[in-house]
Amino acid sequence: MIRTSVNIIVRSRYRASAPRNRSVNTLTDAVMSLQQPAWHLPPRQLDQPVLKIFNSLTKTKTEFIPNDGSHVKWYNCGPTVYDASHMGHARNYVTQDILRRIMTDYFGYDVHFVMNVTDIDDKIIVRARQNHLFSQFRKSATNLSADLLSQVSEAWGSYVRENVSKGLPDEEKPSRGEEETRWPRIAELARDQNHKLECLKRDEKFDMHFTAANRSLAALEAARHALSVDQSSGNTALRLIDESRDILASALDKKLKDTVTDPSIFRSLAAYWESQFFKDMERLHVRYPDTVTRVTEYVPEVVEFVQGIIKNGYGYESEGSVYFDTGAFDSSDRHDYAKLEPWSKGNRELLAEGEGVLSSTSGQRSASDFALWKASKPGEPSWSSPWGPGRPGWHIECSVMASAIFGDSMDIHSGGIDLAFPHHDNEIAQSEAYHECGAWVNYFIHTGHLHIEGLKMSKSLKNFITIDEILQRFTARQLRLAFLSQLWNAKIDFSDSMMTGEVKSLEATFNNFFTNVRAIINQARAHDDQSIGEHSYNEAERELMKSLYASKSAFRAAICDSFNTPEALKVMRVLVSRINIYINSPGRKTNVSVVEQCARWIGEMLRMFGLGEGQTSEIGWGQEDEGAGGVNREETLMPYLRILSSFRDGVRQLAIAKNDNALKEILKLCDKLRDDDLVSLGVALDDQEDGKALVKLVSPAELMKAREEKRLKLNAQAAKKAAADEEARQKRLAKIEKGRVPPEEMFRPPNVPEGAYSQWDEHGLPTATGSGEELSKNKQKNARKDWDTQRKLHEVFLVWKKEQESGLGS
Repeated sequence: MIRTSVNIIVRSRYRASAPRNRSVNTLTDAVMSLQQPAWHLPPRQLDQPVLKIFNSLTKTKTEFIPNDGSHVKWYNCGPTVYDASHMGHARNYVTQDILRRIMTDYFGYDVHFVMNVTDIDDKIIVRARQNHLFSQFRKSATNLSADLLSQVSEAWGSYVRENVSKGLPDEEKPSRGEEETRWPRIAELARDQNHKLECLKRDEKFDMHFTAANRSLAALEAARHALSVDQSSGNTALRLIDESRDILASALDKKLKDTVTDPSIFRSLAAYWESQFFKDMERLHVRYPDTVTRVTEYVPEVVEFVQGIIKNGYGYESEGSVYFDTGAFDSSDRHDYAKLEPWSKGNRELLAEGEGVLSSTSGQRSASDFALWKASKPGEPSWSSPWGPGRPGWHIECSVMASAIFGDSMDIHSGGIDLAFPHHDNEIAQSEAYHECGAWVNYFIHTGHLHIEGLKMSKSLKNFITIDEILQRFTARQLRLAFLSQLWNAKIDFSDSMMTGEVKSLEATFNNFFTNVRAIINQARAHDDQSIGEHSYNEAERELMKSLYASKSAFRAAICDSFNTPEALKVMRVLVSRINIYINSPGRKTNVSVVEQCARWIGEMLRMFGLGEGQTSEIGWGQEDEGAGGVNREETLMPYLRILSSFRDGVRQLAIAKNDNALKEILKLCDKLRDDDLVSLGVALDDQEDGKALVKLVSPAELMKAREEKRLKLNAQAAKKAAADEEARQKRLAKIEKGRVPPEEMFRPPNVPEGAYSQWDEHGLPTATGSGEELSKNKQKNARKDWDTQRKLHEVFLVWKKEQESGLGS
């Protein structure tokens, strides 16, 4: 456009002027010289990777394309709140938090993150009832009595028959009345590993049931003995009841569940554990959802949703409950049932587990059909509906609440892999049935299982580690590092060896790196180095900057590859190694600016993963023991510490320069300042080649631990050396002792048996045997050889003896 308009101006001016003189040509040349040369679009050298996510709907990594530009609708399955949060929750929700942070803080998506809380469910109902009934029973037990023993004994027998027996072979299952007599045999089977494995194959809860029954029986036998000797105190009764809690809770619920009618009993349990769950998430640094939904707040919407499904021909009512018709849905040309795991359609165990322990299947047309609305029985909370008093089915809640927030589609739905079938498949089916759409969710992402020391962790198996318990052993950062070190959708085998080895090593690598870099930056700012007339951006610095940009590209490629965080961590570890090599290379002035750029990027990426502590402006990922109020220890303490360090540097340099023995005492004081006085302040001083100490702020506990380890190591080395010296001394003494006998006497009694020889020469060498026969030449030769050896040993002995006498005399 510019070139064309200038040409028009030139032509119009040229034509308006009749005389073709030099002035016109000069004007034309001047205007033409103002034109920009042609510009060409540069060829793309490298394509930017795009985010691909492993999608459970395809079982492949598919490019992520949101429906609405950068706005991402994301629904995450939340907890069923009836017990303490455990490591399985940590694995799922910390991992989801990592992915969410990547989407928002790295890729810049505007994510609306919604999570539900299941606050009414079969598990909540049963647990609330059992807790209430057990509490009432416990309050009523004022003393130990025969009646109490009878109740516990009867509950114990039922528990053994109904629960423990599930894992026993048929011939070992006790009949009513013979539970205690058969128990020693059952206990024998449980102790034998091979038999126990067979029992666990029949019922994975066998170990849990056996343990509960065994503990209760021991308490029952102790209580019987106590009652027989008239020890019937209330404490004895409570001990029996508490040790039999699992046994009694089940029996009481079976007998008295219909009597629990107060809705607050169910609400209070769910509310308590929801509060504890979010407290645990905060301790794990999991961001709070943008929107939290609770089932009990959406019951009217659930009823309306179920009515819509029935209206569309995919639901039916039976005995006050409403079921989803999977056959009708799957036979529709527009729909497919079980998109996530079609191979699990006929898995009755999974289907039954998805329906809950309180569900009835009497009204189902097919075993694959599932409850949308459950008719409430006595002892269960209820809401009014067109089909009578009831409550929402488990699967319907997420469909209703997600639809209420997002409408008929969303970009991402996430949860644990154990929810894929039937829960998530049923969610998809009922949602697409209600909306009559072909794709309710575009990307389904599932986090992998968590195993503890090789065994599947399960709340129902009672082999779980609570979040509170694990945070007493490891930090939130260490747990997050453990999850980052594994693919988000892979199975994790959590173990102490992984945490104390790989994870703590990785944490130490980054901690040491940031500590050194901050010290270098602080030192440079303290000395305010002036220009010396030459730059410090040479080949080494150029290579380091190339490594930084290559690392950024490799990091992005890893994250775009379905959030490959293990590879992303590896990229940063390699860069840290290269920076350390650059910093520690002798004979070169460190370019602090280049090092700071690299360290800041590494710190920003670690914080992006949710590993950050303290102030975001500082280099690194912060320290978990930052003081209250967000006080920056470095900014507060460094001015004083630099003065102290400078004093020490001057004293050392003076002492070294004068080379006077008296000045060694000054050096000892310097070392005392470094190794003792400053350790309690969390200050480490590293001596450098140029005589300037590098000041570091480290956890005092860590420094004291390192100092103690160093002391123990030196003591061990000293002890080893002392032992070696003593061993050498003893060997020398043993050798010297051999020379105590003069060679002239070595072949005479008592140094040889009486009568061994009868004649000797002037040197004490034997010439005849004890019987008077002349000694053979060969024996004379051997005797002479031994005599020469003894002469040398005796000479050494005499020298040692003289030294000892001289020493005693002095």
